[in-house]
This record gives sequence, structure tokens and C-alpha cells, in this order.
Amino acid sequence: MTDDVPGPVEDALDDHDAFEPADDGYRLETTVFDAMVTATPADGPRDGHVHVTISLPTLDAAVADETVPAVVEDDWFETLKRRLTDAFSVTRSVDGEGPAVDREGETVRVTLEFVAWDAREGIADAKALIEFVEGTYAQGLVPGYEYRGPAGELVASAAERGQGAAGDGPPL
Repeated sequence: MTDDVPGPVEDALDDHDAFEPADDGYRLETTVFDAMVTATPADGPRDGHVHVTISLPTLDAAVADETVPAVVEDDWFETLKRRLTDAFSVTRSVDGEGPAVDREGETVRVTLEFVAWDAREGIADAKALIEFVEGTYAQGLVPGYEYRGPAGELVASAAERGQGAAGDGPPL
């Protein structure tokens, strides 16, 4: 872990059930993606400057046994970027600027940064941001493809929940 994580933020991360310490920060264990949270000291009476990084596969990297045409891949990426501009709307205490969304090779990296006045609220907001990115990614998967890896896990999980919900209600 980084040595400059402010004490209140480190305590909040250590106390949170969903985060586990890692060499380079704290990993969120409740997502299928590689999601890391770190923090640095903030100016003034704030608990810390929180950095959230989520690594996602590109659409082509997530699709099994076929190549996604470049135009579909590019449009998917641009749509994902637009959908993520509202990420901070899911937070309670954060008023951050839109995320940085970059694509390199088969990886899309989403970076969100904000200042946490209260460390516990800030860490809850970091988790909410990661979950927003995961949900937005899942919503943007293009129908008609078979998915593998984390995207495949999301599709399978959604299908299982859908099957359970369909069988739980009264007959129509």
C-alpha cells in the first residue's frame, strides 16, 4: 500500500467489509473488475483526496470467439464515456468532475478523483462509484455476442437473477 494514505481514510478502508488491502491500495472485492482505491492527503480540514481506478475489458476483449468490428468497438467506447459522465450523481457527499476514461489495447481504465470531507462517507462513495461503473458497463454490453471473463460473469449473474425473479412471482 502507499505510505501516504491519510489515517482517517486508511481506517475507513480497513473497517469496510468490501475492501481488502493490496500492495498498491485497497481492492474492492464485490466487483468482477479490478477496482482499486488509494488516497493522498487533502488540503485543509478534509480527510483525504480519494483516487478510484477501475480496469474494464474493451468490448472486443470481452467477446468470446469473434472479433468485434472497429466501428462497433469505437461507438461502444464513446457511448460508455458519455454514460459515465454522470458517475458522481450516485454519491452522497462528493461533487467531483467527470471521470477520465481511457482505452489502451484491450483495457479501458476509468479514473475518478474527489476530496472526502469525511473518510467513511468518502469510502462509501468510492464503492458507489465503482458499482456505478460496473452497472454502466453491464448495461452497455451489445446484445448478440457471447461474453467471457468479467463481462461473461455479469451476463450470467443477470440471467440467474432474472430467472429467479421470473419464478418467484404469482402465476400470470
